[in-house]
Amino acid sequence: MNSYKSDVGHGDYTDNLKQPLLLQPSYARSTSLLSDELRSFRISLRWWALDHSTWIGKFVSYLTFAILAVFVPIVSSLPVWFQVPSFAFPMEATAFHLLVQFPESALAFLGFSTLTCFFRKYGLRQLLFLDVLQEDTTFVRRGYTRKLDKAFRYLAFILLPSSFVEIVHKIIFFSTVKISLPYVSAGFPLNSIAFVLVLGSWVYRTGLFLLVSVLFRLTCELQILRFEGLHKMFEGCGSDGGEIFQEHVRIRKQLSIISHRYRFFIIASLVVITASQFAALFMVLASKSDKNFFNSGDLLVCSTVQLSGFFLCLLGAARITHRAQGMAAVASRWNMSMTCAMTGVEQGKQIGDDFPPKSNCNENDSDDSSDMFISFPEQHPSNLQTRQALVSYLAYNNKGITLFGYALDRGLLHTLFAFEFSLVMWILSKVVVLSD
Repeated sequence: MNSYKSDVGHGDYTDNLKQPLLLQPSYARSTSLLSDELRSFRISLRWWALDHSTWIGKFVSYLTFAILAVFVPIVSSLPVWFQVPSFAFPMEATAFHLLVQFPESALAFLGFSTLTCFFRKYGLRQLLFLDVLQEDTTFVRRGYTRKLDKAFRYLAFILLPSSFVEIVHKIIFFSTVKISLPYVSAGFPLNSIAFVLVLGSWVYRTGLFLLVSVLFRLTCELQILRFEGLHKMFEGCGSDGGEIFQEHVRIRKQLSIISHRYRFFIIASLVVITASQFAALFMVLASKSDKNFFNSGDLLVCSTVQLSGFFLCLLGAARITHRAQGMAAVASRWNMSMTCAMTGVEQGKQIGDDFPPKSNCNENDSDDSSDMFISFPEQHPSNLQTRQALVSYLAYNNKGITLFGYALDRGLLHTLFAFEFSLVMWILSKVVVLSD
């Protein structure tokens, strides 16, 4: 009987070890949600009416999107409802307002369609690669736990300051304008209702776009942690070339999945943001009326949020691509250290304590993937052919996040900057010609 209990306890302990680290009670947020490490994400999805787990949730989600991302922006873009003094609301301000509403709704549509497609095909756990996290090391799982806790700080750092500016602008705007509707008494609080709807629409549309950007950045952070774990395998912590190859193949497969999932969102966001930014630049430079916070404050906030969210995606993708491209250099140094050490042993030479340089497996990696010291295990070293094959493999498979085969690295960012800068120069030339 005691033996049976011991076996049962051993089985429970074994099952607990097989669980992902995020699902174990010691890493849960509270005793009431031991198996839900995505509590913050689920609460945020409910607040943004993106809970598609039930038919009622889907209906509420589509209805909310239709009201806040379509109906309210269209109605607020009609100047017939507003009675504004001409000195405070010139004709150019109407064009500025339309220029803000359409890009925000377009980006909200991209975010909503992306999230809807993700939830229908994958689900939140599979989207964040939590279903395969049990295959990772303890270092990666602990790091991903911290990344999950910090994920919404990116969203808060962008949304909270811009929300404060937007609230101030809307307060000034709706305290100046007077809204009148037919068959509605003058004492009805139309301004207050319009203020709440317009502000809620802005928060909803902005949050949709930034939420997808945060999800993309979080998946990139997980792959960066896996590359750091791969660096530790090169440092001689008990792994050979075959194990390193299998781990890199697994990381490459997940990078390909991430690239395939988010490539439409990144490219479409680039097109929308580029068109809106340069249209705004052209209109602001060509307009001869005075620009102030009242008539162009929305344009400033919209541009800041768009660029911040898009840079969040680009920097996360470029960072992980840089890590992937540096793996060939790391493997070359590892191969060189192993080869020189084994050659010295075979020739009977005395190897000094300074070669190969030792490193501590608990040290944090720097941003430069090749800036690391390599040590080698004295027992069971990888043979020369395996190491050379691994170096050749990493040299030809060094892409990170890709967009239809093009690596999203610093070179592509430089190309995008040159393209955008040429557009700015072209618009400036047109504005100078029109002003003359």
